[in-house]
Amino acid sequence: MGSAVLGEAIGAIRDWSVVNKKEPGDTRAANLFGSLVFNDAEQEKRLPKPVYHALRRTVTQGEALDASVADAVASALKDWAVEHGATHYTHWFQPLTGITAEKHDSFLNPTTNGKAVAEFSGKELVKGEPDASSFPSGGMRSTFEARGYTAWDPTSPPWLLKAGGAVTLVIPTAFVSWTGEALDKKTPLLRSMEALSKQAVRVLKLFGSTAERVVTTCGPEQEYFLIDRYFYLSRPDLINAGRTLFGAKPPKGQELEDQYFGAIADRAMAFMSDVETELYKVGVPVKTRHNEVAPSQYEIAPVFENANLATDHQMMTMETMRRTAPKYGLACLLHEKPFAGVNGSGKHLNWSMSDDEGHNLLSPGANPHDNIQFLVFCAAVLRAVNKWQGLLRASIASAGNDHRLGANEAPPAILSVFLGDMLTDIFEQIEKGGAKSTKHGGTLDTGVMVLPKLPRDAGDRNRTSPFAFTGNKFEFRAVSSNQSIAYPNIALNVAVTESLDYIATELEKAVKGGKKIEQAAAALLPKVIKENKRIIFNGNNYSAEWEKEAGKRGLLNQKNTVDALPNLIAQEVVDIFEKYKVLNGRELHARYDVMVETYNKTINVEGQLMVLLANRYILPAALEYQKQVAQSVAAVKSAGGKSTESKKVLDQVIKLTDELKRRTDKLQKGLEHESASADKHAKHFRDAVVPAMASLRESGDALESIIPHELWPLATYREMLFIK
Repeated sequence: MGSAVLGEAIGAIRDWSVVNKKEPGDTRAANLFGSLVFNDAEQEKRLPKPVYHALRRTVTQGEALDASVADAVASALKDWAVEHGATHYTHWFQPLTGITAEKHDSFLNPTTNGKAVAEFSGKELVKGEPDASSFPSGGMRSTFEARGYTAWDPTSPPWLLKAGGAVTLVIPTAFVSWTGEALDKKTPLLRSMEALSKQAVRVLKLFGSTAERVVTTCGPEQEYFLIDRYFYLSRPDLINAGRTLFGAKPPKGQELEDQYFGAIADRAMAFMSDVETELYKVGVPVKTRHNEVAPSQYEIAPVFENANLATDHQMMTMETMRRTAPKYGLACLLHEKPFAGVNGSGKHLNWSMSDDEGHNLLSPGANPHDNIQFLVFCAAVLRAVNKWQGLLRASIASAGNDHRLGANEAPPAILSVFLGDMLTDIFEQIEKGGAKSTKHGGTLDTGVMVLPKLPRDAGDRNRTSPFAFTGNKFEFRAVSSNQSIAYPNIALNVAVTESLDYIATELEKAVKGGKKIEQAAAALLPKVIKENKRIIFNGNNYSAEWEKEAGKRGLLNQKNTVDALPNLIAQEVVDIFEKYKVLNGRELHARYDVMVETYNKTINVEGQLMVLLANRYILPAALEYQKQVAQSVAAVKSAGGKSTESKKVLDQVIKLTDELKRRTDKLQKGLEHESASADKHAKHFRDAVVPAMASLRESGDALESIIPHELWPLATYREMLFIK
């Protein structure tokens, strides 16, 4: 990046101010929270009691909503939205693109006297009809088959979007085709939640519970980068690919470990505060903010919610972050690996199950040694991860996550479960015959008199584990920062559903045979643990020794998306998705096709960008520097002097420049590959294009390290990551 341009960028950053960036008004979080949501309190206030109670039964018990109730809800919803300035409404859904979609319709309808009135019917609330042919469908919809429907999800309350001076009523919906097939991520998520609830309740009933429903709950931690927008706009790769395709390692990275939990810079803090304010208004319960490990990397995290609502809120969080960043002269980067050589970004998915009586089914309670119900549910999850590790691996597969998984800050592509010392010991004792563990949490003495003694958890934490038990939940750490959490949730729900079904069936047989539930569970648990203990690993998942050990245990080690995605359409996976009515075979194959196509398109875009950057940015800079050095060498020689070292510099520049051009041409040729098979095309990209991109990057980064600053055309890592 030339010195003049850099000077302008630094000047803009220097003159930046937080003054008047946020909208005026009440900024107290308690007063703001849910102020733009048609939530339970607003529903109770505005709806007739019979309608309100009918709607609550739909939300909490899954009862169908009849037309008269829908009309009453629509009328109250319209009045509420119009009072807040809304002129339009939209059915907001999550197609297979990985982002959200919306089509806005006006409330206004013209009257015969030349006026207009605001109208909104139950039919318009419950069903919309966007074009279903222009979204990815994996072949389920052709161009001429355009009809699709959006269906209101009553469990996720409507909210108001204020953007660009407009106010729009947002109605969370599912998206299905005219043939009834799911074209989105919410429909199978809701189906998977219903399936898990059914099997979990079977287990609970055996333990004497009166619960009627179980919901999966989650709280995703979102990691992201913030860089100055001036630098972002100077990098075509960031604009079009979300990550830097070239970039030499800076003199300082994260090796001093001075970023993590450090003081938050003023501009980043202002951005975070504004994002939180906007999210509070629409009912997103964000809780945590802090600096992450890499320079200019941060995290935001919410408290737990029902999985479908948490999925909606997570998409809203990403959109709000992207929309808010430019107000502060920033760009929010959500790619899994926007910068090489420093930590990438994940979206740690904290996952659990709760019944409708408020009990967390993965909470050990005060004495996990004797809490057999907890041990049964925990063992069910353990079995699910072991038996369906391929499905879980496929749920987090993407071209972006390929750069992150297995790096030194992220869990490997190998799925394993961390249980902690005490729970592992309990499971080992159960397998051996039921002897009790002697390991407990106790207290932690810090050795400082003025500090209190801290209650010690029953187990340590393991940040290297892809799937870790953390006290009353499991943390799926391998989920990537840029993806919807719907797929990992669906995969977990289906895997655990099958496991609970198996356990419920075995326990029911034993109870019918005359055993008490405690005896039946005590007899079944050792078998489940023995068959699935290979998935337990409490050590360092980053180590080479673990990779070898995992191979001996027979665990999958699929290091890239192309290897992982076929798990999604393995016959046993198709069978359980169909058994529990989450997705049929056609719907599942469609998602596989979309994911393969997305991989191919992502690699193609990145490859084409690399060719463009090499030919139009780096090569001209290299040739200009080559010319300048050559002229210097010639000038010294013509004056009768010797320029041995200068000649070495010239030789190095010539060598690297020629190498850059050869590797650019090789990549260009690789990108010209054509195949009627998307699978074969993906394998070509993996085996030929991705290595060619890595090779070209080496040449480009080597040139960056020697070309003068004023000639280098791209913002560098030392600028983007450290000038704030």
